[in-house]
Amino acid sequence: MKNIFSYNSDIDKNAYMNWRTNRFDHIHNMHVIAEGFMNSAISLAQTCLKDNRDKKADMLIFPILFNLNHGIEVYLKAMCWNLNQLLNKTETFESSHNLKSLLAATKKLTVDFDNRTEALQWSLRLEKYIDELYTKMETVKDNGKKVYDITFARYSLTRDLEPQFYITELNNVVIDLENFLQFFTEVYKDLDNMSSYLLDILDQRNELKSEMESEYYSNL
Repeated sequence: MKNIFSYNSDIDKNAYMNWRTNRFDHIHNMHVIAEGFMNSAISLAQTCLKDNRDKKADMLIFPILFNLNHGIEVYLKAMCWNLNQLLNKTETFESSHNLKSLLAATKKLTVDFDNRTEALQWSLRLEKYIDELYTKMETVKDNGKKVYDITFARYSLTRDLEPQFYITELNNVVIDLENFLQFFTEVYKDLDNMSSYLLDILDQRNELKSEMESEYYSNL
């Protein structure tokens, strides 16, 4: 068998990992990764909806949700980093998988950059999902502490080796794939449009800065 990291003579049968990425633009690269994870979740859901007579959705829902949540996480981190640069801050993004806190941080930076009410339009549908997700994930420890385990789509057990919420639930835990696809197609657009918009602003600012520096040194 040939190596996995190898060429096919038909370029349409190749996946180029560094075709869309940029060696010098790390925020752009995070956007590319986020886009890939979100797109894969939607594509898998579409595959299940086309034909689920073999009930493959019951297995594929786990990578669907993992890819979805990871895509959201990377979009938020890319946007945080971008906004911090636009606000002339040295921070990048919160080193966390906590979607609630990442969303809160991104919203705050968005308002710091643009205080118009419509500036947060991108976050409305996403916040609705994250609130619902955290309600589902919530478990209460013996000491009364509330815990939210975002690894539920990766493992059937929590970090404490306790069953995830869908294992212990007596009733079926169900996701309407038609509703999922309709809702997250819009969430994907919201995130991708906002992230792309911020990238464009940052690129324009960096280009202007480079032109001004070039002109300054040429006049010395």
